[in-house]
Amino acid sequence: MLKIREIMSRMLIKPAAATVSAALQQQQQRQQQQYVIRRWKSFLQNNSNNGSRRAAKAATSTSAAAAATQQRHGKSDNFIQPLEVRRSFSTSQKMPSSSKSLKLDNINPNFIAMEYAVRGPLVIRAGEIEKELEKGAKKPFDQVIRANIGDCHAMGQQPLTFLRQLMALTFESRLLDSPDYPEDVKKRACAILDGCQGQSVGSYTDSAGLEVVRRQVAKYIEKRDGGIASDWQNIYLTGGASPGIKSILAMINSEVDGMAPGVMVPIPQYPLYSATISEYGMAKVDYYLEEETGWSLGRKELQRSFDEAKKTCNPRALVVINPGNPTGQVLTRENIEEIIKFAHDNKVLLLADEVYQDNVYDKDSKFWSFKKVAYEMGEPYRSLELCSFLSTSKGFLGECGIRGGYMEVLNLDPQVKAMLTKSITAALCSTTAGQVAVSALVNPPQPGEPSYELFKQERDGILAALKERAELVHKTLSSFEGYKVNPVQGAMYVFPQIEIPPKAVEAAKAKGMAPDVFYAFELLETSGICIVPGSGFGQKPGTWHFRSTILPQTDKLKLMMEKFRVFHADFMKKYK
Repeated sequence: MLKIREIMSRMLIKPAAATVSAALQQQQQRQQQQYVIRRWKSFLQNNSNNGSRRAAKAATSTSAAAAATQQRHGKSDNFIQPLEVRRSFSTSQKMPSSSKSLKLDNINPNFIAMEYAVRGPLVIRAGEIEKELEKGAKKPFDQVIRANIGDCHAMGQQPLTFLRQLMALTFESRLLDSPDYPEDVKKRACAILDGCQGQSVGSYTDSAGLEVVRRQVAKYIEKRDGGIASDWQNIYLTGGASPGIKSILAMINSEVDGMAPGVMVPIPQYPLYSATISEYGMAKVDYYLEEETGWSLGRKELQRSFDEAKKTCNPRALVVINPGNPTGQVLTRENIEEIIKFAHDNKVLLLADEVYQDNVYDKDSKFWSFKKVAYEMGEPYRSLELCSFLSTSKGFLGECGIRGGYMEVLNLDPQVKAMLTKSITAALCSTTAGQVAVSALVNPPQPGEPSYELFKQERDGILAALKERAELVHKTLSSFEGYKVNPVQGAMYVFPQIEIPPKAVEAAKAKGMAPDVFYAFELLETSGICIVPGSGFGQKPGTWHFRSTILPQTDKLKLMMEKFRVFHADFMKKYK
């Protein structure tokens, strides 16, 4: 069987970093590599002993198989259990592994290398704890608080009435005769239905989405950017922002002059990018945000990263997340101009992840779209190849499950754009539910319309509550011993740096964990709070962070912060 270490050695991408210690960076890379290897070796061992382990789950820690696994991997079974994915397999898994045609040594090795931290082992363990609580297990807490992912409605946010009314009318058109729905919503629903084949959202749409909605998106962009023209034919409706991002990365996944394609991503970054880059077998090129100056970004660091990466790959795209995830910063216009000049000078495609553009809380910060800034800079920057993304999952809608979004592609070679469109046609179209949600986002009620006052009240209330929570989280965490916390200027997350005592670092090492992973597991098992370790997003070697959302409703967030305070004080007392 092909060894996992051999697979990983081929897939591991070494980030360039002249500004940080090379030795520390290599150590953290090895830790991350070994972490993935251990996870999948653990899976293989558990898979081969599946029958006996499932039959004797209560005695796992004393069984010979578990003892052997612990000896090999140097960690307790409490850590191994959350990493096991065997529960998701059917009962047919009881068959000996030798009878299977698909095995880890003959599937795409990129699938093994790929990691997606926000739905990783901590989240699996959180789900297990919830089931244990339901069965009456005694814990130091009575609920799990899932602060690991930006899922607004799961954290108690209520849907906007306007959006849900629009969806109700488009999906059940007989409700158009009901007096219970405002006339402006009915008018919008009829416009969408008229754009559907057979006047039904159950029909396929054009692969790029309904023309009526794409035209609405173009008008929305024009209004946002102060009248700068937007061509609806440059708009592609997508199932959230992620499919659009992945389609662009797939398109540029081609060697040039014998060099593998590279994608420049910010560190810290949203794991969608690292996961997709691994899945596609591309090279991840890290550039570091400057934590000491509020997670700012400078041209010098971009150029360093680009020049260093050129030795081993061909950097073809630059990803910028603004407002930032997980870091919560909002780029200044000057920052954006520097980035645009860099992209032009180095001939890289610019990917502007702008899904949090409505989530700006800091009074001194303002969202600037890359399109607007590039246009106002004039030529040659106005002709920069640029793809920007927006989603209905974030902002004030928070409709994560409906999967609506769009991308606007600018200045692509017409032949390249034709190939992008062709590739999208293979997926037929994004869901019409998501397309209706996009329509609600970009074509909301206007002053004087029947739905406007309620819409404005709900939208403003959501954004004001998020601002309040951003300030609450920053103020609370800043008071903790060993914490460094930048203000949450925007988005939905806080990403504090934590000093982990050497004694805790040694305890983590004994369990085969990175220190921030150890901290997060201790927090989960002690208080029921689920966060994501900073190592899942990337961080400068020698530093440790975690990401938490600010999404729990204010009362629950205050409870969460108090639980956090008690845990951290006890943790420091125990390991200091």
